[in-house]
Amino acid sequence: MIVVTGATGNVGRPLTRALAEAGQQVTAVSRHAAAVPDGVRHVVADMARPAGLAPALDGAKALFLLLSGDMHAVGAHPADLIGQAAAGGVRRVVLLSSLGVATRPFGATRIAIKAVEDALRQSGLEWTVLRPGGFASNALWWAKSVRTRRVVAAPFGDVGVPVIDPADIAEVAAACLLDDRHAGGVYELTGPEVITPRGQAEAIAAALGSPVRFNHLTRGEARAAMAQGMPVELADDTLDILGSPNPAELRVSPDTQQVLGRAPRPFADWTVRNVGAFR
Repeated sequence: MIVVTGATGNVGRPLTRALAEAGQQVTAVSRHAAAVPDGVRHVVADMARPAGLAPALDGAKALFLLLSGDMHAVGAHPADLIGQAAAGGVRRVVLLSSLGVATRPFGATRIAIKAVEDALRQSGLEWTVLRPGGFASNALWWAKSVRTRRVVAAPFGDVGVPVIDPADIAEVAAACLLDDRHAGGVYELTGPEVITPRGQAEAIAAALGSPVRFNHLTRGEARAAMAQGMPVELADDTLDILGSPNPAELRVSPDTQQVLGRAPRPFADWTVRNVGAFR
């Protein structure tokens, strides 16, 4: 049995579906009750309290571990989840980490995520670490403003990074959970091209078939908006990357193609599949 945390999110949902379609027994873990595919067991648990994960881990052989934003809050101990998994009999963990662990290791949230990586390496379990860069699905932050005013509001409009489709992350995660060849791997996951927020707005407009205006935000305005849904430290770390990506953050990684045998999907593909959110 495979346990998927964050099972109702942009990565966890397609991962849960892919594993179920592959004939695996799956336990989907989320903070709130939610619909899951037929045959999938669902457990409600708060990942900020590792002991609460124990019922989900009963009988599990593998775990997909996603660290949600609240796990970076003061007083959280996400590394404890590794010990909880080992105590529950899990043999393999695929950790969704962050590219920033390698590119900006001294950010507050990066230090916390690196501690989880280190705990996993020292656990004696089989492990794989996935380090994605920016997510294409972060464009959903703009869904309401596009629906109501046909506006994308963002900072750093002409500064881009190679964002990755969460469905590609899910496919890589499924491969790592099911295939022994990926044990001990550290994969940096990016999209196939650098794209700016202004370019993303143009892709959304093309998918909609109607113009979308770009509105530039200051860093302060963006920080205030982001801090409503994530810790301030995580918002600051994210804005540092978006505003001034370094060469490692601009690099298009070959790892997705290495694992999947195909190129990662471009942002435009994600937009076409998710255009309903912007209508």
